[in-house]
Amino acid sequence: MHKVTRFFWFCSGAHIATLKKYPIEHNKYVGIGATIFFTALFAALSGGYAMYFVFAGNAMAVIFAILFGLLWGTAIFNMDRYIVSSINKEGTTNQQIMQASPRILLAIMIGVVISRPLELKIFDKEIRQKLKVAYTKGQNRRLDTLELAYKQKYAMELGKNNDLKKEKDSLEKDINRSRFQLNQEVFGDKTNQTSGITGYGTYAKQKQAVLDEKQARLKTVTDDLGQMDDYLAARKDYEGLTNMRQYTNKQLDSLANVAGFADRNWALGQITYNDNGTRDLDTYLAVSFIGYLFILFECLPVFVKLMSPKGPYDVALAKVSEANMHFAERDKERDMAATDQLFDHNLSTDVERKKKLISGQSDYDLERYRYD
Repeated sequence: MHKVTRFFWFCSGAHIATLKKYPIEHNKYVGIGATIFFTALFAALSGGYAMYFVFAGNAMAVIFAILFGLLWGTAIFNMDRYIVSSINKEGTTNQQIMQASPRILLAIMIGVVISRPLELKIFDKEIRQKLKVAYTKGQNRRLDTLELAYKQKYAMELGKNNDLKKEKDSLEKDINRSRFQLNQEVFGDKTNQTSGITGYGTYAKQKQAVLDEKQARLKTVTDDLGQMDDYLAARKDYEGLTNMRQYTNKQLDSLANVAGFADRNWALGQITYNDNGTRDLDTYLAVSFIGYLFILFECLPVFVKLMSPKGPYDVALAKVSEANMHFAERDKERDMAATDQLFDHNLSTDVERKKKLISGQSDYDLERYRYD
């Protein structure tokens, strides 16, 4: 427990040597340090999960996710540790709030960033279903677009094909009717269309000729229709309509599995709406409160530091800081004094040399002075 306590003190950014002197402050900074640590842990999990989807399908996806998760968690840990440790408790409440405002805004943004990937995992089942629906609708729209473009491009050929089909249907009906009338004529059935004379006579031959003519025309129309169908089928292949099919359930599952971060993030926003476009309040509140929870969790170390009263550790830390500044100023003054003393010494030496020159020193000393 001693090692765990020291670790959480380190996480809180406290000055451990000073904090040891005040046992009443120990638990407070253990709590602050633990909050910072677990916030960084959630950030590492969130960042690793997000990176896993970026490299989904890659054999190195897990390794990349672990490395990025550790890097992201360490960055958040260092940032939170700095934010909490830099809040000065010596000022008034308003001063502390003003000092912490930029840090709170930064914490909110960090909370939003680390909460989104975890929300994607929590609502994974609903996101998959929404993606399947979206992919099906998208496929239908593409099919409709291709179909419309195909019909506009080959409107003349399609119109001719429809005319041939109508003519073929009409000929088939006429041929069936003419064949029935021919049978009535041959067997001597008296009607408005037959003579009533049994046998294959003149009227029967006339009806046979009409029937043969219609059958010949039907053959021509059928051949033309077959050629037109083959042509239109080839055009469908060329335009890509033949290969476009509705996704099967297995294909939809595969697409949902390999969906990227952007698609899943979009689907997470869409699950808060019903099919008719109205807001699903229950789902919306569930998604929102999970995000708010992580934002609060990220801001919690700052709030704890702001809400905690000024304790003996804060007073002692302020005194240590003031003493360090005093020592720094003293050392600075000593360095400046030493510099001035050295300058004065050099200046006095220079004056002595000038005096010797004036009093008639040798040319050698003069040259040496010039060289110096």
